[in-house]
Amino acid sequence: MNKKQKINSANYYRFYPGILVLENKTVYKGIGIGYEGTATGEVCFNTSLTGYQEIISDPSYAGQIINFTFPHIGNVGTNNEDIESDKIWTKGIILNSEITNPSNYRSLKSLDLWLKKNKIIGLTGLDTRSLTNYIRDNGAPKGTISYNKKGNLNIKKLINNSVKWTGLKGLDLAKTVTTKKKYIWKGFKTWKKEIGYEKNKKKFFKIVAIDYGIKKNILRYFSNFSCEVIVVPCNLEAKEIIKLKPDGIFLSNGPGDPAATGKYAINIIQKLIKTNIPVFGICLGHQLLALALKAKTKKMKLGHRGANHPVKNLINNKVEITSQNHGFEVVKESLPKYVEMTHKSLFDNSVEGIKLKNKPVFSVQYHPESNPGPQDSHYLFNQFINEVKKNAKKKRY
Repeated sequence: MNKKQKINSANYYRFYPGILVLENKTVYKGIGIGYEGTATGEVCFNTSLTGYQEIISDPSYAGQIINFTFPHIGNVGTNNEDIESDKIWTKGIILNSEITNPSNYRSLKSLDLWLKKNKIIGLTGLDTRSLTNYIRDNGAPKGTISYNKKGNLNIKKLINNSVKWTGLKGLDLAKTVTTKKKYIWKGFKTWKKEIGYEKNKKKFFKIVAIDYGIKKNILRYFSNFSCEVIVVPCNLEAKEIIKLKPDGIFLSNGPGDPAATGKYAINIIQKLIKTNIPVFGICLGHQLLALALKAKTKKMKLGHRGANHPVKNLINNKVEITSQNHGFEVVKESLPKYVEMTHKSLFDNSVEGIKLKNKPVFSVQYHPESNPGPQDSHYLFNQFINEVKKNAKKKRY
């Protein structure tokens, strides 16, 4: 193969230096991709085989560097539809193999160009299996990712960045990623092949979604159920939410330490529970609901991040394969008697779902909107909407 042919090859790669430096001074060298720059965050791994664009654009990954365990990331390119947030909050990504030329009828742009556009730093050519094993043995470390075409990589400074960063524990990131003012969701339903996103023309129920870092596909699911969704900032006062006269209240997913976000969120959620309006929470919303019900949360040594996590429904004894992304959990022993544990992880027996025994209030730790992931848990939206229908008929507030 001559030089001209090599340059035009789909697999041709420019070997620009990139590096990942962990807080314990471990160094992983690789090839820089995406945006040139330096970023510090918590290094975690995700085991999903598909949906890398949705994963990277999930606001729950704010403050994190994602190590993908699946080697073929980027092979279907990127598009304008599989995006979960208008702004990308992920600090960086780490891949094993180079990004090949995209092969998918929906692809509009290569992952490399999409990363550049969204200012996300990436590394490829790393031993992701070794990094994953390190995280499994030691927990998610603090790390700094850096990509510089000229090779100006100051390892000592990068180590110092990692060591000095506070980490996710005690960090409220919901205020960073939340909407700054309330808005009405434009009403698109979930994506369908050959149709794309259809507009929801029927709005029978009103849902107020508290945005701790909400994913667009959650909003699309509510549109499937003929709901008008009003998205509000994470710190909007309960009285302002009640003024909107919702038929149901949704507590969204999001990043950071629930105990830190709980400093203002707990009081808001407790006041909303007193109204008897149905409440449904997922991920960070699940953890905040637990805190509002007087339970406790803690940082996990190993978080759950992937689309293959088995969860047992303790009500019907069925097992669901779920999509998850969290590094904190509800402490099982702290659940009060008036709160029932409804789901548990079959990986580590951690709390995956709870409900209030005397009110239509419940939550799950995983992502039932399944973007990406298996669709075993869609019934939870049906369960919530059924409660919303009952409440819509009462209109007691």
